[in-house]
Amino acid sequence: MFKIILILSIISLALVFGRKSYDSEIMQTAKKETVRLVTITTGDISEEVTAHGRLEAKEYVDVGTQVSGQLEKIHVEIGDEVKTDDLLVEIDPRIYETRVAAGKARLNTLAAQMVEQEVQLALISRQNERNIKLIKSNAVSRNTLDQSEAALRAGQAKIIALKAEIEESRSTLEADATNLAYTKIKAPMTGTIVYMPMREGQTVNASQTAPTILRISNLDIMTVRAQVAEADIMRLKEGMTVSFATLGQMERRWPGTVRQILPTPKIVSDVVLYDVLIDSDNKARQLMSGMSTQVFFTIGSAKSVPLIPVEILIHRKTNADSDKSMAYIVSIAGKDGTPEDRLLHVGLMNRTWAEVRDGLVAGEQIILSPLPSSGSSKTGNSGYRRMPRL
Repeated sequence: MFKIILILSIISLALVFGRKSYDSEIMQTAKKETVRLVTITTGDISEEVTAHGRLEAKEYVDVGTQVSGQLEKIHVEIGDEVKTDDLLVEIDPRIYETRVAAGKARLNTLAAQMVEQEVQLALISRQNERNIKLIKSNAVSRNTLDQSEAALRAGQAKIIALKAEIEESRSTLEADATNLAYTKIKAPMTGTIVYMPMREGQTVNASQTAPTILRISNLDIMTVRAQVAEADIMRLKEGMTVSFATLGQMERRWPGTVRQILPTPKIVSDVVLYDVLIDSDNKARQLMSGMSTQVFFTIGSAKSVPLIPVEILIHRKTNADSDKSMAYIVSIAGKDGTPEDRLLHVGLMNRTWAEVRDGLVAGEQIILSPLPSSGSSKTGNSGYRRMPRL
């Protein structure tokens, strides 16, 4: 019986010491697996806002017609360079030439009537003057004098009426001459023909709206119309430096400058977007209207600064100093290996890195621990909590 009790005691002691050894081994392994040190490095960083856009000419004009008629001759083609006052299109002028000729004839007729009326008025005026002298000696009756005076006033009224008719005819003639001049359409600006929906022989009707015959664009300066989300629009401002890439050359960045931020939003699929206009030099003629672009707005950049991975920035300090930097609390490895809380401020930030403004220096190590493996708090394959987007 004693032997049995002794054996059971030995077995119990072995199980206890084995359990302690196993637990110690587990704890050491867990400690190695749950602690990771991240060293603060030095490098360059830039913070950008991205958006999609489309290229268009900064300056352009749709050339239409102010008169109706058949397009008799088109002197340009798409891609032609034109200068101001170059002849572009001719509309059949015969109707307007006829109106001008009729207006001139009408004006000549009125001028002849004016001469005739002036001669008659001069005769009536002299007769009235004689009657005034003769009435004093009773050589003519009072009725004769009244008739001559009435004829004089009637002649003067006809002169006034003819002058009004002449002015009206002259205005009509000027309008017809202007419409005749409109049959020759000239370039209102220097540029390139980029759009021409009309063809020779086609009839245009300008009675209600001015139809577009062609478009002239100045391709020396192109404008990117970028659509920026409302979450980022407050970070942009006019005059800031921008770069963009086209769909055909994603590896090349074209420089540009923000010219204007339009205040009226567009709502696309319940997303509020604002148009931002960006001007870029295009004297080499490599950028074309309608190209799709990806735009990069540079919020800020810094070189050779301490950098920290954004996944470390978990604990945001809400009562931070009222400057443009953000404050976080992190644990660093002290000189004796014990954890030590440290307050740091970060500046520029992108999807991977954040600039350390103060609180840490390059070479210091931050303790980064994974989240518990069980429960619903897992955030990804790495097991580390990432900083939420601010």
